[in-house]
Amino acid sequence: MRVFLDANILFSAAKSDGAVRTMLQLLVDQGHDCRADAYVAAEARRNLTAKGPEALDAFDALLSQLQIAAAAPIAEQSGELDWLPEKDRPVLAAAVRLGCDVLVTGDRTHFGPGYGQTFGGVTIHSPRSLVERLLA
Repeated sequence: MRVFLDANILFSAAKSDGAVRTMLQLLVDQGHDCRADAYVAAEARRNLTAKGPEALDAFDALLSQLQIAAAAPIAEQSGELDWLPEKDRPVLAAAVRLGCDVLVTGDRTHFGPGYGQTFGGVTIHSPRSLVERLLA
């Protein structure tokens, strides 16, 4: 499965040796194709620099296990992304552009209404729902 990781997933996996890091390691160990793009990587790095600079080494180690694509401007999607705030549209657009099966994000405020739904071939999951899918 090709999995796109949102910035908050990268941030959480780098900052704490907890459930999100375990989920990410499970994905990698099971051979899933874990991806992000420069847009989300830069957002995660910016947030770690401000809120947890001690985690930057763990972040760099994490990125070395992932496929990181260049960021690209989003094409007009005829309103398909209008439900998302403008700053979050590039995240889902990148997951679609990279041919991902799922987008995993902990951003319940903005992506929560899309949890479990598929847009452009990408199903949006919370970390919990993705793990539940993998264990089913």
